Amino acid sequence: MAWNPEQYLKFSQPRFRPAQDLLARVTADAPQTVVDLGCGAGNVTQMLAGRWNAARITGIDSSAEMIAEAAKLPGNIAWQEQSIAAWQADAPVDVIYSNAALHWLGDHATLFPQLMRQLAPGGTLAVQMPRNFGAPSHTLIWETVAARPWKGNFGHIPRQSPVAEPRFYYECIAPAAAHIDIWETEYLQVLEGKDPVKEWTKGTWLKQFLDALDAAERADFEEDYAKRLRAAYPTLADGKTLFPFRRLFIVATRV
Repeated sequence: MAWNPEQYLKFSQPRFRPAQDLLARVTADAPQTVVDLGCGAGNVTQMLAGRWNAARITGIDSSAEMIAEAAKLPGNIAWQEQSIAAWQADAPVDVIYSNAALHWLGDHATLFPQLMRQLAPGGTLAVQMPRNFGAPSHTLIWETVAARPWKGNFGHIPRQSPVAEPRFYYECIAPAAAHIDIWETEYLQVLEGKDPVKEWTKGTWLKQFLDALDAAERADFEEDYAKRLRAAYPTLADGKTLFPFRRLFIVATRV
């Protein structure tokens, strides 16, 4: 999927807060090597560099558009355009950090133990993933798909949540972990502007649906979906829209 950094960064502050909350629970003091897996436009990677300024920090993302945007940022960070699904560490890593990226990958039962194996002894895996796929913001996309016979092919898009229950991740990680911290937070995001929830998902999950349509149908699909969202997330008297959003956090230390 070709990403649009400008669309994604429309809501940079509420997207950035979970990344900050995840980093706040990482206790690693002076890691030598840090990998930001799924670094996107690089603003979170900069935060990692600010905390661990003596570490070798690498930002990895499969999107050429995102890596090009990240490369504009100042700082001594190595940027790599590479599939995060295929990434393998050349040597054991002290910190693998991934904010809002791993839900795009399948087979988490294999992925998470594999990430733990790529840590150095005492190394840290820190992951945040959205777990909001049962909310109207996401279910109404499929309701829009079902509303009429669109010409697009949506068969490659999973209907089920790509993120499992917290217990699943505990059981995946526990055999290799000395300590695991797993929690969920639901943020009550206060958004502004016209159809802000549609604009939010347009930067992430909705984009793959729009990309499957031609230009004429894309506009109709987007408007149909926006109408459904207006009922689910009404604009308040002060002009703001409340968008509850649940996220799953994992911080694990390797034995």
